[in-house]
Amino acid sequence: MARHPELLIPASSLEVLKTAVIFGADAVYIGGEAFGLRAKAKNFSMEDMREGIRFAHAHDVKVYVTANILAHNEDLPGVREYFKELKEIGPDAFIIADPAVFEIAGEICPEIERHISTQANNTNYGTYLFWWKQGAKRVVSARELSLAEIKEIREHIPEEMEIESFVHGAMCISYSGRCLLSNYFTGRDANRGACTHPCRWKYFIMEETRPGEYMPVYENERGTYIFNSKDLCMIEHIPELIDAGIDSLKIEGRMKTALYVATVARTYRKALDDYAEDPKLYRKNMPWYLDQISNCTYRQFTTGFYFGKPGDESQIYDSNTYVKEYTYLGIISGGKDGMYRIEQRNKFSVGEVVEIMKPNGENVEVTVRRLVDEEGNEQESAPHPKQVLYVDLGSRADMYDILRRAEP
Repeated sequence: MARHPELLIPASSLEVLKTAVIFGADAVYIGGEAFGLRAKAKNFSMEDMREGIRFAHAHDVKVYVTANILAHNEDLPGVREYFKELKEIGPDAFIIADPAVFEIAGEICPEIERHISTQANNTNYGTYLFWWKQGAKRVVSARELSLAEIKEIREHIPEEMEIESFVHGAMCISYSGRCLLSNYFTGRDANRGACTHPCRWKYFIMEETRPGEYMPVYENERGTYIFNSKDLCMIEHIPELIDAGIDSLKIEGRMKTALYVATVARTYRKALDDYAEDPKLYRKNMPWYLDQISNCTYRQFTTGFYFGKPGDESQIYDSNTYVKEYTYLGIISGGKDGMYRIEQRNKFSVGEVVEIMKPNGENVEVTVRRLVDEEGNEQESAPHPKQVLYVDLGSRADMYDILRRAEP
């Protein structure tokens, strides 16, 4: 059976959740203030989570809540109380890695689906069947699986069981994201949500009998980022993902900005819809997808493990920094007297040329005509992050449109 996969988008805050919904998500995954693997993300208070779920459901979009830490004894009482709170606000599913957490969620919230996180190392159909028998609706595939392996899993599991796979974003270099480096180097446990991302650092070696004498690790002449991976991007391989039987295409990035989320969501949404309408239309529009997907920050792209074990070309040796094409300025959140309200994110000025980025794929170039603060005072620039301003753009903008500026 041909499957039309869900587009699953990350959200770090209520603002980003709303952006994901408006720009094309079928479902959004978020983390609360505890028991998720992105402790450094803004994350959601219970109040924000309640509002976010209400907003998403009003737009027929699902919300999944991550509770995917690998729990220690001391965590379990808090986990139990956490699920009691979540039961009241009604997310569509939990994303869980730990069997104890899984059982607690099933006991307290039997009406809410449980999905198995990639952290649980899901690499074979026997594992999928095990979790299905325990009551899981969906399993997230390990990043180490090829499309051929995922297709074989699909052939061995019930039709109604769902497969979710990452298709875009940063890839943890450790097996299925279970990294010990952070804990070893800094005492911050990646498996309990506090990863310091040491796989992005630059390394040297030191010989035991020559303390203080550092030697570079030359992967090649351009650098030594021996753990660093390029970002995953499967926008050119939607047909293969669908053929493998994947039900949910997952974007990585629960610490990303609204601009990143809007860009990726809008691009994959159009690619999926174009392919569903006509595979020829999808192939025809490929240059647009590739152009748009490069407009958000990224580290250069790879297809990861999907077509076999990655080689050296999937590593980045010249830099651990992001390529950046656009700067995020703010989201349209209202308007009055022909001007649009934004909460400014980066500096911009009257007279600058910026773009209005729309969910339907349009990018409208405009010139900033006026800036006015909440008290009605004219400003020449917007230098202070999170300042609320009203902007005259000389063009129509709608709620949730994004303002961005192209970088030279």
